Amino acid sequence: MTAIVSWNIQCGKGCDGAVDLARIARVVRAMGEAEVICMQEVTRNDPEIAGGADQATEVAALFPGYRWIFGPGLERPPRQFGNLLLTRLPVLQVFVHLLPQPAEGDIKHMQRQAIEAVLATRAGPLRVVTTHLEYYSARHRAVQIERLRALQDEVAANEARPPKPAASPYDPTPRPASVVLCGDLNLLPGDAEYRALFQAPFVDAWRQAHPGEPHPPTTGAFDREQWPMGGHCRDYFALTADVARRVAALEVDLDTDASDHQPLRLELRD
Repeated sequence: MTAIVSWNIQCGKGCDGAVDLARIARVVRAMGEAEVICMQEVTRNDPEIAGGADQATEVAALFPGYRWIFGPGLERPPRQFGNLLLTRLPVLQVFVHLLPQPAEGDIKHMQRQAIEAVLATRAGPLRVVTTHLEYYSARHRAVQIERLRALQDEVAANEARPPKPAASPYDPTPRPASVVLCGDLNLLPGDAEYRALFQAPFVDAWRQAHPGEPHPPTTGAFDREQWPMGGHCRDYFALTADVARRVAALEVDLDTDASDHQPLRLELRD
């Protein structure tokens, strides 16, 4: 099995108001072994958040044996804020994608980013992409989804028509269309943006693993101050069809209040 965890950790801030990255690590481990761990809302060197801690380095120290890749959406030296991917699988390639941020002056918004890592799994090379889409603007989410889908089309086209091999840096390295896209997508199952994302080639892993069952609450299950609407789903795994056929399990930890989001763990058959 290859297991992948995705979690918006809210910079380690639990529903009790305490910032505790060690607690985050304990929850992840309690869910079971994972070859890949994807975290959203990780901060570095911001004096306004977590006392200016370098959370990427601190989380990495809590997971010895994992390589870590940090992708800042916001980078205003020395401050960074973005996504973190940790893996104990061999890393073949890494891509950092900035997502669109169209002008929209009447709302607040920030630059968003997606990390893409090509990993060597027992079933062959696999792309894992983790991202955190804009919260405040449906327009931003829509164009960010368009960009993610365009990137997927580009990768698939290059796999179908691979470039001519040559010596480094043009040497061929696997980058398959097969992908696991995960993260806090800030959309609900009934939203137009959900329908825009989850059409071919993407499959919703929850509906693959639990057909006919409603999505579980991944946000607001415990934090009713930020989420007065209560528990609802805005965190997902999106898979290409070949990867979806390998789904063995997808579970959500509905008990932890170590963040305002719940962690998800996907298992893929090798």
